[in-house]
Parts: sequence; structure tokens; C-alpha cells
Amino acid sequence: MQNATLSFSEISQSLGPLIDAALDARTQLGEGCPARLREAMRYSLLAPGKRIRPLLALLAAQACGGSVEEAMPAACAVEMIHAYSLIHDDLPAMDDDDLRRGQPTCHKAFDEATAILAGDALLPLAFEILAGEITPPEVAVACCSKLAKAAGACNMAGGQADDVGNEGRGATASAAGEISDIDLLESIHHRKTGAMIECALQLGAIVAAADKREMEALEQFGRRLGMAFQITDDLLDEQSTEAEMGKRTGKDARRGKLTFPYILGLDRSRQYARQLVAEACEALAGFGPDAEGLRSLARFVLERNH
Repeated sequence: MQNATLSFSEISQSLGPLIDAALDARTQLGEGCPARLREAMRYSLLAPGKRIRPLLALLAAQACGGSVEEAMPAACAVEMIHAYSLIHDDLPAMDDDDLRRGQPTCHKAFDEATAILAGDALLPLAFEILAGEITPPEVAVACCSKLAKAAGACNMAGGQADDVGNEGRGATASAAGEISDIDLLESIHHRKTGAMIECALQLGAIVAAADKREMEALEQFGRRLGMAFQITDDLLDEQSTEAEMGKRTGKDARRGKLTFPYILGLDRSRQYARQLVAEACEALAGFGPDAEGLRSLARFVLERNH
């Protein structure tokens, strides 16, 4: 697919159905998987969504000269990790949400035990897909290593732990001593949100045999895009409606979470997000028109209203 003149909406309409079909096919689980567990996994994974992370994997592969077909297993794996994290984040012990993507959260639609197990099952399925479908073996190993690190204790899980641990209060001491609210907030979201966005790009690049320059550029793009995505998410939670978002809004303020609007204010948060997206797009200068899909996605992050 040629992305040079396509908007994000057109890219999503083109690639979204391919992603959904791939996710559907890979969750037609066989004998041994209880029907209720399979239903819960598919309920959360296949719920309508923007598919930002799998799109990033596919677009990164294209930017590096690869194909959608060879990057699709990586795209599915990233989305499975994302879905598992949302299922667990929504639980009463974590963010205690009852609405996600316009429908009841997994533990509300099923029950808490089933929701936990659905997340538990999606996590290893992601690695099974990478290990079993990506070739040659050394590329599969590299993808598994990248995804494990991004989802682990020093990144996504650690960021979520700090996010939960800092509810209702300001900055706390880090391992290195006291840090400011904005430093703490950026540290949380570079790990909680940004790590998986960077990983999606890296996986697409790895399967496309990207060179060091391309990998470094995508890393810079992903780091800035991840933070811009979180700032926009904070702004939407503050200003959007439940109907627009498909989930409860205003919950960050109610739970006393640190957010970008809380620390910087609305106008400075918007300005910061615009700056980050501009810097993200600048990082792709070496790719030329092959990366226009990634630029369109970055611009969409600023424009989205849900």
C-alpha cells in the first residue's frame, strides 16, 4: 500500500480490517481452551478500537521497506499485550473502570476471575505468535526480547505500578531521590504508555531488517509520539465526554492522579503535545515519503477526540 497521500482515516480503513481479521484468526483457539475464557479474550481483543499499536508496527515495516504480511504477526502480538494490559488495568484493584471502548469492561461483562485469566492467556499467546510465525529464528528471538522488555517490570508494568502508587498525592521519592512532579509524570508515561508504542515501531522495523539509522529514528519518533499520545489522553479525560470516549471521563481528577493538565494546565499541555508531534515527524526526515503513514498517524494523535 502506498501511504504517501493517505490520511490516517484512509490508512485505518485500509489496514484496520486486515488487523481485525488477523486477530480473529489467531484467537480461534482449539481444544483445551474453555469456551468462556476464549469468549472473554476475544471480547476484549476484538472490541472496536483505533488499533494504534498494530498500525505502528505495520507502518514502520513499510517505512523500512518491508511488507504488511511479514509484520502482521508482530502487529497482532503488540495488540494482544495491549489488550491484556487494559483488561488488568480496568480491574477493581487497579483503575476500577466499568466501561472500555464503548462496552462494559471484561470483568463487568464476565467476572473478575475470568478477566484476570483472559489477560493471563493473551500475554503468552503474543509470544507464541512471535516465536511460531516470524522467521528466521533470530528475528523471532529479537522480537520476543523487545516485547518482553517493553511489557515488563522496568517499562509498562513498572509505569503502571508507579501510576497506581502515586494516586492521591504529588511527587514521591524515586530510587535516586526526590524528583519533581513533571519528571515523575514523564517517567511514568515513558514506561506505561511510551514503551509499547516504541516497541510496536521496533518490531515492525526488526521484521523489515531495518538498519541502525532507521531503528534510531523510529525510536526517537516513538518516544515523542508516546508522550504526545498520553498528553492528549489526559486532555480528553479532562474535557471529553463518556459518549465520545467510550469510557468514563474525569476519573483521573477524582482519583487524584498526576496528569499533564493538572501540572501544566490545558494550554501548555496542548502546546507541549504539538511540539512533541512536530519533533516526532522531524525524526522521520531520513525516510522520505515512505514514512508518510507514520506522520499521518502522529498528526491524528493531536486531532483525535476519543
